[in-house]
Amino acid sequence: MTNKLTTKRFVIRKSLIGTNSVITFTNKKDITFTYDHDEIYSLFQEKFESMKCFQEYKSYTNSNTVPAFARNLAEIS
Repeated sequence: MTNKLTTKRFVIRKSLIGTNSVITFTNKKDITFTYDHDEIYSLFQEKFESMKCFQEYKSYTNSNTVPAFARNLAEIS
């Protein structure tokens, strides 16, 4: 079963790992992004784990867009 979430920003959060979440968010420019949380986390786990924000807050967020390194994995509409 897929857990569908709608947020106001791109987010990778430790508490969502393994929950089979597909996240959709729309930025301020009205561009909608949809991505598989676990797929992006698995592919870039080392990158996220080395980020200070991820170590401190157990999450990475971006309110404007999907980060360039993960953009080709997101559906944009």
